Amino acid sequence: MAGTLVYSQSTELALELIEAARALCRAGLGDEIKAISINNRAQAEELASTGVNVWSIKAEGVAIADTAALASVIARVSKVLESDTIVLSSDRRGKELAGRLAAKLDAGCLTDVKAVETAGQEVGLVRNALGGATVAVQTITSSLKVVAFAPGAFPCAEKVSDSGIVNELEITGTKATVRMIETRPKDAESTDIRKAKTLVVVGQGVENKEDLPLVEELASVLGAEIGCSKPVATDKKWLSEDRVIGLSGKTCQPELALILGVSGQVQFTVGIREAKVIVSVNKDENAYMNQMADYVLVTDIKKALPEFLQALR
Repeated sequence: MAGTLVYSQSTELALELIEAARALCRAGLGDEIKAISINNRAQAEELASTGVNVWSIKAEGVAIADTAALASVIARVSKVLESDTIVLSSDRRGKELAGRLAAKLDAGCLTDVKAVETAGQEVGLVRNALGGATVAVQTITSSLKVVAFAPGAFPCAEKVSDSGIVNELEITGTKATVRMIETRPKDAESTDIRKAKTLVVVGQGVENKEDLPLVEELASVLGAEIGCSKPVATDKKWLSEDRVIGLSGKTCQPELALILGVSGQVQFTVGIREAKVIVSVNKDENAYMNQMADYVLVTDIKKALPEFLQALR
C-alpha cells in the first residue's frame, strides 16, 4: 500500500486535509490521494471538484457521532483502497477517531500536526509538544500511519472543475456502538475567529460581565472579532466555546491581537503566539503574557477600555 486516505465529517476541514495530504506526498510520504465521505454524497461531490479521487462510502446504520464504528469503517476502507497513510482533522472528534483507528490498524499516530517538512530520510511532522511549551518535529516510523492535522494548518483545496468522478463503495456488517435517539442543532456562531485579521481577546482580568459591552464596542471600532481564554467560556460562560483560543480551543494568526487580562499560561499562548503583533493589557506587570507581547500596557482593564474607545473614535 502506498496511498493516502483523507477523511473528515466536515467538508471545510476535508478540503484543508486534501492540501495537507498533498504536502505529505511532496515530502515523500504516499503518492495517490484518495478522499472519502461516509454517508454523505453531497460532500463527496464537492471534494471531487478539487481533482482528487473520491469514494462515497455507504455504511448503513453508522452515525457520525459513533467514532468506534467510524474507525471500523475507515480501517476497512483503507485496506480496500490500499492506503497506508490516513489523514484526519485534529478537531475533537478527529482526535478520538485517530486514536481508535491507530489502535485498530496497529499504526503510528500523531495529532495536532501543523506543518510538514523533510527530516533526513523521514517526513517530519511539526506539532506542539510538552503541552504547547515547545514545537517539535516528529516522525512516524511504522508502515501504517495516522496523521491528524490541526484545523487551519492548511488552506482549503481549490475547486478545479464543476464536477468530478465519485466512486461508490458499500461497507456492510459494521456494528454500531451508539444508538442515535435525537439530534439537535448546536447554537453555533457564524464567525470563525481563526480567519480574523484582528482579535480582541478577553481573559479573567476582565472581572465583570458588565464590562463586555465595552469590549464588544472596542472590537467593533477595530473591525475585530472577540476571542477568549478557556475559563471565560467554560467556567464563567460569558462567551461561546467557539471563541476559545489555545490548546483546547483554536489556533489563530491575526495581524493584531489585543489581549485583555490574560495571564499567559502556555495552554493559551500556543493558540495566539503566531499573531504578527500582540498587545497585552494587564495590571500585573509580571504576567507571562507581557513577556511575549510586542507592546504592553500595565493598567486596570476597567480604566483602559474607555480610554481606548475615546482614542479610537
